Amino acid sequence: MQTVVITGGTDGLGRGLALHYLRLGAHVLVVGSTAAKGEALPAAAETCPAGGRATFLQVDLTSVAAARELVTTIEDGCPSVDKLVFCAQRYRLFGPRTVTPEGFEHSFALAYLSRYVLGHGLRRTLESASRPVVMNVGTPGVPLGRIHWEDLQVTRRYSGTKATLQSFRANDLLGAAFPAVHADTPIRYVCYNPGVVATGMPDHLPQPLRALTKTSFAVLATSPEKAVEPMIRLLDEPPDPAFTAYRKTRRLRLTGPAFDLDSAMRLHHLTRELIRDR
Repeated sequence: MQTVVITGGTDGLGRGLALHYLRLGAHVLVVGSTAAKGEALPAAAETCPAGGRATFLQVDLTSVAAARELVTTIEDGCPSVDKLVFCAQRYRLFGPRTVTPEGFEHSFALAYLSRYVLGHGLRRTLESASRPVVMNVGTPGVPLGRIHWEDLQVTRRYSGTKATLQSFRANDLLGAAFPAVHADTPIRYVCYNPGVVATGMPDHLPQPLRALTKTSFAVLATSPEKAVEPMIRLLDEPPDPAFTAYRKTRRLRLTGPAFDLDSAMRLHHLTRELIRDR
């Protein structure tokens, strides 16, 4: 039986992937922050039927300590993990800067640090599987945002958009660094851009932007059920190279600053120091 771990698996793309693999008979561990949504997933999965193969783990992924505890929980309960998918994200494009109890800017903590901790932390458990793959869902191929090397926590001239875009660019570099840090790993690391998908993202926006975004989603966005199809193909048949990036079905060239290996390793070492004592 395959084991699939999905962060942000109670909504949108994550939920679509979770239900798909439950239908195939996999053991699916869904990580989320909202108990009600987590409790609803096994009920939805019973239509598959899923039996006891759907496990919900309520975790605050803005916490480095909680992410490390999650690594231990998964390692203790699973002899191997076949697929690790990162979908957890909450767009904070407006409003004041928010800092976690550990002192990290919210987007940096949730959308980047949690993926750093889980990806590296679960490496040995992934390597116990026959064809392990990590999929990091973000926006590779979109030339917006940058790493603010002098101010990773975006303390100066903060904006939610600036912080969110930095987290996306950090995840591009996270993927680029992974095979360099773990040179002999059999894990295939895929950064994936699903395009515009009709998810619950507009629910966190203020009006009237929320209504406008929902209207545009109705016209332009792909449904989660359809958007997961190319993701499933990549997860089931991982590409041969240790690291690849895709925008929907198009494989991206790993050139330019987005995937620069020197920058990737610089961010890796900075991140390791940032979370060393957390």
